[in-house]
Amino acid sequence: MTDPASGPSVSGLSWRDLETRVGLDALPEFHRAFLEWSGAEGVAEMPLRRVGQRVEAELNRMVKDGRAVREGEDWRLIPGALEGFEAAAPYLPQEPSSLPV
Repeated sequence: MTDPASGPSVSGLSWRDLETRVGLDALPEFHRAFLEWSGAEGVAEMPLRRVGQRVEAELNRMVKDGRAVREGEDWRLIPGALEGFEAAAPYLPQEPSSLPV
């Protein structure tokens, strides 16, 4: 039997791949937009380190909600998991399964 954490066992969008597409220069603003979309308050005033911690907390919440699966240091988002998150649209792959539904 194969260990689920050893390879790509879940289809969906890789959060780390999405961050790579965003690029380092735009990543802090993208993370803040993600937190605002998630309903976090006070995002504009958060120090960058706290933003990173909250992004991971929100991704883990998405795992609990069934909208993502944790794979090692990455999260696989199910199709539709980013529904309404317009800031992600330019960075999503052109595969129908990765688009917000």
